[in-house]
Amino acid sequence: MHLAVDDLSFSYPGRPVLSGVSLRVGAGTRLGVVGENGTGKSTLLGVLAGTLTPSGGEVRRQGSLAVVEQELVPLPGQTVGDLVRESLATVRAVGAELDAVTRDFDHEHGSLAELSDVLARAEHLAVWDADRRVEVALSRLGACRDPHRELATLSVGERYRVRLACRLAERSDLLLLDEPTNHLDTSGIDFLTGEIVAWGGGIVMVTHDRQLLDDVATEILDLDPAMDGKPVLYGQPGYLAYRFAKNQALHRWRQRYRAERKRAEKLAERLDASYEGLSDEWRPAKGSQKHRRATHARIHVKAADRLVQKLEAEAIEVPVPPLELRFPDLLAMSPGWSPDHPLLEVRSPRVAATPGDAPGDLPDDVAPAGAPVTGARLDLPGTRIAIPPSGRLLITGPNGSGKSTLLAALAGTVRLDRGTRTVAEGVRVGIVAQEGPALPAGAEERTGFEEYAQEALDLLSAGTLDPDHLVPVAFLGLLTEEDLDRPLRELSAGQRRRFDLARALLAVPHVLLLDEPTNHLSIDLVDELTQALRVTPAAVVVATHDRRMREDFADWPTLEL
Repeated sequence: MHLAVDDLSFSYPGRPVLSGVSLRVGAGTRLGVVGENGTGKSTLLGVLAGTLTPSGGEVRRQGSLAVVEQELVPLPGQTVGDLVRESLATVRAVGAELDAVTRDFDHEHGSLAELSDVLARAEHLAVWDADRRVEVALSRLGACRDPHRELATLSVGERYRVRLACRLAERSDLLLLDEPTNHLDTSGIDFLTGEIVAWGGGIVMVTHDRQLLDDVATEILDLDPAMDGKPVLYGQPGYLAYRFAKNQALHRWRQRYRAERKRAEKLAERLDASYEGLSDEWRPAKGSQKHRRATHARIHVKAADRLVQKLEAEAIEVPVPPLELRFPDLLAMSPGWSPDHPLLEVRSPRVAATPGDAPGDLPDDVAPAGAPVTGARLDLPGTRIAIPPSGRLLITGPNGSGKSTLLAALAGTVRLDRGTRTVAEGVRVGIVAQEGPALPAGAEERTGFEEYAQEALDLLSAGTLDPDHLVPVAFLGLLTEEDLDRPLRELSAGQRRRFDLARALLAVPHVLLLDEPTNHLSIDLVDELTQALRVTPAAVVVATHDRRMREDFADWPTLEL
């Protein structure tokens, strides 16, 4: 057993995150961890890795450990080669130990047990194949292979792919992965899937990738509290089995919650009627004896109290069910527009590979300042991309092919070096960029409610918001009121992603542009969002690597870059 967890709990100051988590991970176990944003998925990996100390319960690990977190903050001057050497240090140490043992082995008096132990460890790690494994992983994941390239000059996604390749080459007993497909294209995901299936040790992976869960997960831990307040371990493999079981549980939960709400309303009505009758309706005849009036009052009070006790004894405390996405009624057109004319159009777009056009919006197409830049991020001569009212477009292609840049060109957030962009008068465009927009100074300290209100005021001042069409953020079911009352800096990556989606819907857009919309979102929300995008009257453009989402939108017009 590589990992055993019993009744684990964890709390940040004033905020409990995990409670009652128990699991077992041995060789061949591929545990998928899912849950709503903010339920502690990344926190759980931190506790399992030993970087966070649990508030309660016990974590026992055995064997070597490798962790791939969502973000890598490089050290000054750290290179790709440094990361490779660090990751393979254990493998090389075992190889050196094997060389020394075999070279100095005394065939007459040497310990065969010691030799066998070192040989077994070397075979387990395949020490003679380590360099080739790293090269293959870097190549197949589309990662930088230049050992002298500084990590600071790579994008977030490029750094992630380098580290993932190194960790896969380590062959650790326990591998912890946090959203491993976020920065991978189709070929990279296919390679990762094969590596996970063939992994000899145990794997715990936090993921929103429904297809990955279907392909590799032997069991799924859902950190969303069930009706009893505890997380649930679903022992059947695959996403579809999990989805069916959870949908059934949610249906029962919501039914019981509605029933208990009706029971509570009935109790309140009966109490009001009883005490109203006591104070207003029951009046003994004028001239009645006073002691008789008091006796009847006491009997009436006791009857009402017995009714209260009976109804409360029958009541069951049912917690509020999880949030559900309430997608707003978006508009296809405004009066005076023609369905035959596009709302948004770009022709022959070209964007030069010069970093800095849209800071933070294009993480996989724009390298940080100081990186070598050649060619163009996007070059589609003779291509016309027109989005009609209620139109649909699915954009696919490998990392670096220009998907994010094309969406930015459609949104008008990047300058075209060639080509034109045309937008119909009055068209409102909602944008969800891959990594979220850069917020102005001080915005991180504002609460979700405050920043949402500020966004609305800015749009009103710019004349791009119709006061009659405004979506309240609390209406959407994306974030709880408690989360919206917290400063944005305190929100998790998934909660920030939900907030970005809410901002895109604020002005009731006619066109939605979504870049990798499944990134950082829970799979429950992804399912709900997918269904909403299929039926909304607004035009929708989606760029995604998500295989299940591409399958769900297979009937949409598709642009392969």
